[in-house]
Amino acid sequence: MPLSAHARATAQIHLCVLLWGFTPILGKLISLAALPLVWWRMLLVTATLALLPRVWAGLRALPGPMLLGYAGIGALVSLHWLTFYGAVKLANASVAATCLALAPACTSVIEPWLARRPFSSKELFFGIATLPGVALVVGGVPDGMRAGVAVGALSALLVAVFGSLNKRMVHGAEPLTVTALELGAGTLLLTLLAPLMPWIFPNFAGALFVLPGLADLGFLLTLSLACTLLPFALSLVALRQLSAYAVQLITNLEPVYAIALAIVLFGEQRELRWPFYLGVVIILLAVFLQPLVGRRRRVQHPEILGTSEAHGIVD
Repeated sequence: MPLSAHARATAQIHLCVLLWGFTPILGKLISLAALPLVWWRMLLVTATLALLPRVWAGLRALPGPMLLGYAGIGALVSLHWLTFYGAVKLANASVAATCLALAPACTSVIEPWLARRPFSSKELFFGIATLPGVALVVGGVPDGMRAGVAVGALSALLVAVFGSLNKRMVHGAEPLTVTALELGAGTLLLTLLAPLMPWIFPNFAGALFVLPGLADLGFLLTLSLACTLLPFALSLVALRQLSAYAVQLITNLEPVYAIALAIVLFGEQRELRWPFYLGVVIILLAVFLQPLVGRRRRVQHPEILGTSEAHGIVD
């Protein structure tokens, strides 16, 4: 019996979330430092999107201020990805995925300022409710991984900033065009930062214009095509059939999938103590309960599906 359109869309979103869950896993498998890893990922995605005529048509239709605005957001996206994969390298995939779950808490504070909307007491409450979980996560990781927690929290903060700025932009821009523009601008920024990175953050530094080894190249192609562009395309189709509420609940599973994959593939539970997992449960409870008690809202800015590891697309 063929699946209904709604059931097929639900299955597609779950597949997307599973593929997104592999992004920190691939970040750990790729031997490159965070900077060249992110640079290659952004370059490969941008180059692939540049092959689509609709992207160029969309770029020509954008007015100059919007081009500059999205390019500026793309610079923040590149720093988000840089800190996310920096957290993977400094700690592990489980820690990076958990820190990313803090993005809704950061958004509850930052978005009202940047998107010029009133504060929501419910969103603020759930943001504050994650703080005990954060304390437990920090207490449950070895001392050597705590820099990774800090960098991962910065990555979540950057999601809140550029996601909120996206919501200030004029509606109606084509998602593929916006994604190509933002990631292209991010690639340019990382290219300019590369000579300074050994002095700014040496742990992230690495050569850009050196072709990765065969294994790294295979993982980078998988990360760029199978875990970025494929779920982006699938999710844009699925969004036509699903409510924002359903999409948000399913995408909240991303850190769950990532942590489960890290345990199965890397045995990361041996590196982390029980307070870490208790903290994860508290953070995820807050993340899942927020859409349950909040108002039902619309899906907006689907370009975030292609530019963020934390896929919050509800306006």
